[in-house]
Amino acid sequence: MKRTRKIIEIEEDRCNGCGQCITACAEGALRLVDGKARLVGDILCDGLGACIGECPTGALKIIEREAVEFDEEAVKRHHHEPGPANLQNTLTTLPCGCPSSMTMTFDRDTGGEDTARCVKRPSMLGHWPVKLQLLSPRAPFLRDSDMLLLADCCGVASPNLHEALLKGRTVAIACPKLDDVDRHIARLSEILSQATPRTLTVVHMEVPCCTGLVHAAVKAVEIAGVDIPLRHVVIGRMGEILVDEKIPLAKTTRVHV
Repeated sequence: MKRTRKIIEIEEDRCNGCGQCITACAEGALRLVDGKARLVGDILCDGLGACIGECPTGALKIIEREAVEFDEEAVKRHHHEPGPANLQNTLTTLPCGCPSSMTMTFDRDTGGEDTARCVKRPSMLGHWPVKLQLLSPRAPFLRDSDMLLLADCCGVASPNLHEALLKGRTVAIACPKLDDVDRHIARLSEILSQATPRTLTVVHMEVPCCTGLVHAAVKAVEIAGVDIPLRHVVIGRMGEILVDEKIPLAKTTRVHV
């Protein structure tokens, strides 16, 4: 039954897709879709506005409108059934208009003929598969490893990825923008709780919506209930490392890029 009650409203033009409100919402009522925060379903929003204080752009506010009643049982079902089939999540993907889809051309000196004479560098990849959803939490190479959670665009943006970041680590690649982030959180939390890696390094591109990978990692750590050192690395569009920091879990949700 619908009634007039308090509920969250998101100003799409002001949302930069950082995903901080998603981590702050304990009910899971928000999701990153097309680089923007969206309300998954009215039934999941309690109208208390815990997510508002986490928004750096002021895109969220509490309004009063006609909506179905908040349902705690629906929230429990939602948490146990992550994925695109959840409730009202029927939004389509692209086009989004956020910075990650901005068309650019880079003027680079590729070295001409000298490129062919460069010494070939060996791959530092030590296992397969690498897609997060294809990794088994019981895979022996994950146990007690130093794990790298990598936004897949970083693989082509960073020329030194293998030597600087991949060497000596296991890797899981994902896209926080186009993939089902809830499924990634669920799988990563299983890996963290069952394989118990020693450390987790989250690497993403500088574009705002890519920071969703950080918040997915934080949520997975919380669900798994593990105490694990976290490292945060940001790659620029030109391949340079813009941020490289070790941060306490409590501060991870406040990272701005």
